[in-house]
Amino acid sequence: MSSMDLRQAFAGLLTLSMFIMLGNMIKKDHFDYSINDVDIEVSEHESVAVTEPSFATVSHLSKKSLKKNDQGLKPCWNPPPLKEVEQSKGFILFSLTNGPEYHISQIADAVVVARYLGATLVLPHIKSSKSGHTMSLGDIYDVENVLNKLNGLVKVTRTLPPQVSNRNTPIIRVPNKVSQDYIMKKVKPIYKAKGIIKIESYFPSGNNTTMGRNKNNLVSLTCKAMFGTLELKSEIEEVAESIAQKLQTWSQESSGKFIAVDLRIDVLKKECNGKDEKGRKQCFQGHEIGEFLKKIGFGQETVVYVTQTKWSPDLNALRYMFPKTYTKENIMSATKKEKFLSSESIEFEKVIDFYICSQSDIFVPSIPGPFYDNVAGKRIVSGKNQILVPSEIVSPSASASEHFSPYVTQKSHFAYACFC
Repeated sequence: MSSMDLRQAFAGLLTLSMFIMLGNMIKKDHFDYSINDVDIEVSEHESVAVTEPSFATVSHLSKKSLKKNDQGLKPCWNPPPLKEVEQSKGFILFSLTNGPEYHISQIADAVVVARYLGATLVLPHIKSSKSGHTMSLGDIYDVENVLNKLNGLVKVTRTLPPQVSNRNTPIIRVPNKVSQDYIMKKVKPIYKAKGIIKIESYFPSGNNTTMGRNKNNLVSLTCKAMFGTLELKSEIEEVAESIAQKLQTWSQESSGKFIAVDLRIDVLKKECNGKDEKGRKQCFQGHEIGEFLKKIGFGQETVVYVTQTKWSPDLNALRYMFPKTYTKENIMSATKKEKFLSSESIEFEKVIDFYICSQSDIFVPSIPGPFYDNVAGKRIVSGKNQILVPSEIVSPSASASEHFSPYVTQKSHFAYACFC
């Protein structure tokens, strides 16, 4: 073999070796990494895989939309057509109050009541939980989507006819996920006497699964009204999506995860009930959330979003452990802050938080309640099952899988009655 041939063969061998090394580097950097005991596998299809007992995280999501997900569940409801329901000439009024975590349930209860009474449902206003002032449904939600989703499910009108007065309208409180028996015994007599009533939902503790997983007409009706009816108007969704995208991008740049934590200092102070009936801690402060995340393996590269609107000294310890901790105020532009974070627009803040917590890689509730319940429902339906419930007792070898929400591990959430 000539010296020229030897040089060419050697050069070819070097080139082949470089390609092999490069391939190994790409595989190592982009397809295999872990957070201590938390195993992560990134798929080329950008999907979410949930396995038990291991904890599988959300893969790198498309920058076009955090909502892309190939593992979402499919609806398994089939409510009977409206034409089979005997119609009356009366009206059902209701309001949306206290934020999106309540709105979802309130509209479902109103639809169920109106359907079983054969009444016409009047589209609601939104009552601010802070200032008490009234907003139009269209200030936050896509009204046309509401009408389209309810079409064929229940009769709906945007407003009461001018000849119908709502003065002295009886107000009837109904339990969330109201039963047909309750409607017929407690609501129907008053409705028949007055022809118009206003219902208000209340929330008995532990009623998330009261309707069971029986695919009867009532469950089907509730499911269809709860999921997908209330969609944000495009302007607000774009604001929430832009925040979520920024957080996702920052987490990708540092090879970390994007965790949304429902952590509102005022709610913790007012609504924390200490421990549950088994003596377990229910509410967690910022430093406790930080310690929990550290113990199960998350590092300083983790991006943390908290639902607290403005920075509080109570969050300093969390930021010390996780420097990339943000609030809405840190991320929004000045013009958006003026519109969406003013003292009278707390409803805007709540729907933005609800959206981001539903779209993050991982969700962590600091307190039990409707926000946790309904964010979990949204995530379960879309396949985003990464929901971690904090604990004050974390073993040194603990992994995130040990703190998966029982809504997911036990499939105890009402969403599993609605989706297959």
